[in-house]
Amino acid sequence: MEKEKGIDSVLAGVGITKTVKVGLAGNPNSGKTTIFNALTGAHQKVGNWPGVTVDVMKGFARRNGYTFDITDLPGTYSLSAESKEERIARDYILDHRPDVIVQVIEGPNIERNLYLTLQLIELEVPLVIALNMYDEVKARGIKIDIRKLSELLGVPIVPTIGKRGRGMRRLMDRIIDMAENPGEYQKPVKVNYGFHMEEHIAGIENIISLTGELKKKYPSRWMALGLIEADEYVAARVKKATSMHEKLFLDVMDIRKHMVDMFKIDPEEYITEQRYGFINGALKESVEIPEKEELSLTEKIDSVITNRILGLPILFFLMWLLFQATFGLGAYPMEWIDMGVAYISSFMDLILPAGVFKSMIIDGIIGGVGSVIIFLPNILILFFGISILEDSGYMARAAFVTDRVMHALGLHGKSFIPLLMGFGCAVPAVMATRMLESRRDRIITMLVVPLMSCSARLPVYILIAGIFFPKQAGNIIFLLYIIGILLALIAARVLGTTLFKGESSPFVMELPPYRVPTGKSVVLHMWIRARLFLRKMGGVILIGSVVLWFLGAFPKMDTIPPAIEQQRITAEREYNQALANAESSEEIRNLQSQYRDRLQQIAQRQNALELEHTFIGRIGHFIEPLVAPLGFNWQMGVSLISGFVAKEVVVSSLGVLYAAGDDDQSDLEQAIIRSGITPLAGFAFLLFTLIYTPCIATISAIARESRSAKWMLLSVSYQTALAWLAAFIVYQGGRLAGL
Repeated sequence: MEKEKGIDSVLAGVGITKTVKVGLAGNPNSGKTTIFNALTGAHQKVGNWPGVTVDVMKGFARRNGYTFDITDLPGTYSLSAESKEERIARDYILDHRPDVIVQVIEGPNIERNLYLTLQLIELEVPLVIALNMYDEVKARGIKIDIRKLSELLGVPIVPTIGKRGRGMRRLMDRIIDMAENPGEYQKPVKVNYGFHMEEHIAGIENIISLTGELKKKYPSRWMALGLIEADEYVAARVKKATSMHEKLFLDVMDIRKHMVDMFKIDPEEYITEQRYGFINGALKESVEIPEKEELSLTEKIDSVITNRILGLPILFFLMWLLFQATFGLGAYPMEWIDMGVAYISSFMDLILPAGVFKSMIIDGIIGGVGSVIIFLPNILILFFGISILEDSGYMARAAFVTDRVMHALGLHGKSFIPLLMGFGCAVPAVMATRMLESRRDRIITMLVVPLMSCSARLPVYILIAGIFFPKQAGNIIFLLYIIGILLALIAARVLGTTLFKGESSPFVMELPPYRVPTGKSVVLHMWIRARLFLRKMGGVILIGSVVLWFLGAFPKMDTIPPAIEQQRITAEREYNQALANAESSEEIRNLQSQYRDRLQQIAQRQNALELEHTFIGRIGHFIEPLVAPLGFNWQMGVSLISGFVAKEVVVSSLGVLYAAGDDDQSDLEQAIIRSGITPLAGFAFLLFTLIYTPCIATISAIARESRSAKWMLLSVSYQTALAWLAAFIVYQGGRLAGL
């Protein structure tokens, strides 16, 4: 993208192209990000809830000698700056001064979307409307007189179908027209707020006009309305820009009191009513909506999906089905990749000369990375299912269904969205807490998000559950996800009644219509996850595997331990004696097989002793007293420490550690079983992996979003302590129960 921008700058310098800076705004679920993708080809996730696009995204497009520098702003219903998304959108419009704002409107729900349109018009920005989902408008029998509506609003309107890429060329043409000559193509409407209010607005505008600096930077009518609405954001800008703000604020207080006395209503409510009054009048002139004779398909489905009794059981069943498919269907490609890794390992064993380099390649890189990459199919299947649920519109219903539970436990209803995103990766989930207006709700949510099972934990779950619970692996993984959810809700309740006392703010969730997911969107979602996973393969996991190999390979023992040498001598002597007394060829073959097995066992003991002598062995034995009460051996303890970098590294660590102690490169699962770990300890290990401190990227995100190291340290400490306690109770309790 940077290269593309550089080329555009060069072309602009010689007069070949011209850059138009475009801001893309719109309500959540309007298809704004779909339009962004259609215009730019950028790989940006399309979601069905507010807050998916928390940070602004940039992309580029070209047409007719113009380069469009497009910024995808966060989805927002208004510009009142009550949430972080609204502040980001309004700051961009006011401070970055785009050449054109394109507002994406959801055609079937045009009335709700036009409120943002009026606010954009009051900001006096060059505006073009993309009337999106026009195919759904026609399918519902809605008739929109686009020319008439355009005249009433005073801005150009272009019908689009974002998911099919239709209307994009015409939209870009209107953007060019608006950028080149906004006065010709935009004649914005001025909402009349009534005689008395207009007098007050004019009076404030007159005062603002006396401060040239303020009038130059911001539209005076917009500022006047903002002050009357008691918008702190506008007031702060006025205070910063003029020394006359005290007189202005006193006048505004008098106006607000007068409005309350006259209309018996808060000024902001009055202004909102007037805006919607204008919208209703404009729609009566330009839109015909057929009378509903029966419930729509969406309403019929919602009567079951969002039912107070059936909603939660349906949600849990769909989750269970998804995890069963993840493990069941993923088992086949896992075997193919596993065979491929084994073949590569055998091939490298044949062509590389013995030595340190060969050990690093086979035991370090192939043993570490190979033990994790086999889980790629499971991650693809999991996110295939999640993408279907998101793009169909079900995830918004899931948030609606869980809202009652969230409020009962002291969480905001919107908290379900970052918690749900935590199933993918905790880092964007922590960032998505920005959508919560209350700092209390934001901090609580980001502290419990890491308890949700992110996709990085999935390889650990699949490995350990597959070893100890092969016939019930899908159910065990599903149980872990449920435990994570329950622990997150309990932790939220505890935090909300101790460190963060107070009520969560009310939640209003918009339920988008059900839509058939497009193949492109589903594949794109899967590819994004696969790309992130593979990037980790070549980055943190590769580096971690090599570091662990080094710690497990050095320092080397100077001599073979005498006990091991004596065992080898004894085995050879006993073999020669037995061979001398053998009477048949079959007996000789059996003796040779037994001798090979015995030498292999001796080699394994030697390798185990050598491993304990290395840096990693010493670290492992140092922490062994901490993990032994949980049923873990020192290798498992070391792997958990490495998981602080990234949870996938837990599996690669086990691959490196067990390969280093296993001369014949046998299967990792068999190596873990031979180490004496019981199924009870295996489940305790899964619990510990689920609960303990998140990866370093998530920790950094918590520190950055909370703007406090205090909450970061609390997250690390309480989760690690809780993980140890849970694993201890399960393991020791299970032993007492005879499990």
